[in-house]
Amino acid sequence: MPDVYNWHLGRKMSYPYEEAHPRRQFAFVFNINRCIACQTCTMSCKSTWTFSKGQEYMWWNNVETKPYGGYPKFWDVKLLSMLDAANPGGQVWDAAVQNGPSKPYGLFNGMTIFEAARKQFGPAGHNHAIGFIPDEEAWRGPNHGEDAAVTFEDSYRKASAARPISAEGSALPEHRTWFFYLQRLCNHCTYPACLAACPRKAIYKREEDGIVLIDQERCRGYRKCVEACPYKKPMYRGTTRVSEKCIGCYPRIEGKDPISEGRPMETRCMTACVGQIRLQGLVNIDEKTGLWANDRQNPIYYLVHVEKIALPLYPQFGTEPNGYYIPPRWVPRPYLRQMFGPGVDAAIEKYVAPNRELLAVLQLFRKHQDIVFRYEIEEGKKVYEREIDYRGRKIPFTLYNDTVIAFDAAGKEIFRTAVEEPIHVRPAKHSNSV
Repeated sequence: MPDVYNWHLGRKMSYPYEEAHPRRQFAFVFNINRCIACQTCTMSCKSTWTFSKGQEYMWWNNVETKPYGGYPKFWDVKLLSMLDAANPGGQVWDAAVQNGPSKPYGLFNGMTIFEAARKQFGPAGHNHAIGFIPDEEAWRGPNHGEDAAVTFEDSYRKASAARPISAEGSALPEHRTWFFYLQRLCNHCTYPACLAACPRKAIYKREEDGIVLIDQERCRGYRKCVEACPYKKPMYRGTTRVSEKCIGCYPRIEGKDPISEGRPMETRCMTACVGQIRLQGLVNIDEKTGLWANDRQNPIYYLVHVEKIALPLYPQFGTEPNGYYIPPRWVPRPYLRQMFGPGVDAAIEKYVAPNRELLAVLQLFRKHQDIVFRYEIEEGKKVYEREIDYRGRKIPFTLYNDTVIAFDAAGKEIFRTAVEEPIHVRPAKHSNSV
């Protein structure tokens, strides 16, 4: 297997194909703290792409409740167990060696799904990534475990009958009783496991935007992609006997949607988001290094590489996913670190007490259907200042009513919005006025 560089891991790793990168990469950021699990994103995707016969169980976009939920059931728990069995006690990070864009989270010393397969099957093995094919039972409940909470003691294996779930209230920084919503779709990975596993070479990554697609003419439905993908986003369709997956709504990305007027647009699931938790864009890729090119005013680049507040989902899998998450601030940190890596603590601290620029950029989420390629900030007046108590420390915080301006690919202004939303108070004219 050739060696490729994975900046999520801070090192090179084994992968079946030589390193190659698109000119630009489809990427997105989800703010978990804002999600209300209304499933509007889920239904917008379903009504657009997977409403036909044989697609009944296909939910390319889904929102699941952690820690007990998952679609298919236990998709992550099973794979984490397989990795731990392949490398007992060795799935650890060295966060002390962080070094800029090439090593932002430190060094992962464990095994990826590709390296575990090489250990298990040998360099010439029939599987290039460890994985499994979920059974029918696993696909039956897309809302399995919804809103099912876990106690603080349960999460540390210290459950006690003397401390029932309602015995104490919850308070930051970590709630005693907790759950959170995890939004998922295909991550259009830099090193897709589905692509690596396909014996027909029916899966490819587009040069223009990095979106991963399945060639329906070449696919023969072997389901190797279903087995290998750690996020379980390729899905087999029995009526056509081929696999299908999220296509990144590429007609919208290309600006060919009838309502786009030639401008790149966000995907259907992004634009439908009620909670305004989603921000999707395209980032430039450095042709020589394969890293994200320095683009300071691109909001996705800013959140991932400048503030490092948005983190990849299970970076230890080794696929270098292009979906990033602002972790929930009320969840016990050990659980979040195994899910998002060692950058969790710093990310949550920045979210709890955001600086002036970060607070402005967070206002860009889900404000318009057009993709935001660049932003500018017009400074406004100071509203107030205070100290935020975080884990026994006082962090200074100042709120400014700045205006953030979003621009499209051509440099044209799309919209502008202020940090403080205006409040309109209607005068009461009747006794029952609301």
